Amino acid sequence: MSLGSVITAIVTPFDDRQKVDEEAFLTLFRHLLDNGSDGVVVCGTTGEAPTLSDAEHLRLVELAVGERPEGVTVIASTGSNNTAHACWMTERCTEIGADGILSVTPYYNKPNRRGLVRHFTEIGKATDKPVVLYNVPSRIGLSLDHDLLRELGQVDGLDYVKQADNDALAQIDGLGLYAGNDDGFAQALDLGALGGILVASHLVGPQMKQMVTDPARRAEIDASLKPLYSALGVTTNPIPVKAALNLLGHRVGEPRLPLVAADDGELEVIRGALTETGLL
Repeated sequence: MSLGSVITAIVTPFDDRQKVDEEAFLTLFRHLLDNGSDGVVVCGTTGEAPTLSDAEHLRLVELAVGERPEGVTVIASTGSNNTAHACWMTERCTEIGADGILSVTPYYNKPNRRGLVRHFTEIGKATDKPVVLYNVPSRIGLSLDHDLLRELGQVDGLDYVKQADNDALAQIDGLGLYAGNDDGFAQALDLGALGGILVASHLVGPQMKQMVTDPARRAEIDASLKPLYSALGVTTNPIPVKAALNLLGHRVGEPRLPLVAADDGELEVIRGALTETGLL
């Protein structure tokens, strides 16, 4: 079973008062589905989950589930470094109707291997929906190595891994593979991955979908998008993708503190990549 091949980690739009802009969220959601996305991850890193209240978080999942057409996947990101809170959010999002759960490796407190196994086992018990483990060592400070992932792949309810370490992309017994980085998407597909949980698909969703449906052109398309991938990494995600969306006329606003809007130099890089990619 697949949750989809092009899954976009949707940004959370804010208005001029830094309130969640529900109308803009739904407009962007529809745009993504019209442009190559099979589904979305709601309230992930790209959705600025650390700055959202639980009420805002659950409301965004509810909006996406309510707007979801048949065949579209809504994955709720519910990870935390507090196992009890992660389980509570997982239970609530399951009740709301999410199709899957994304659960990031606990951060900051850096649990040992036994703690990680127990944490994710509890997440698996908190839902009857598939759970996607999220390995992102660049943000977390530790990595789920292949041996640990194989162990977790035997735990009931743990079904997939979003692998955001391109050097660790590999098929793991018991876990379906999703690329966690735009610039690792083609590599992951070549390895037989189910797809990717992506950011650039906000902007070039049809091209990223073609990388799935037209393997003969995958490397060519990937090469053409590298300037965009690079620009979306000019500063911390989701600052660049929000800037790019605003430049293209999508109303998503600025990030919430402690993230800040792209500065003039960063905007120049982003604008240049959008122009080179033919979006501007």
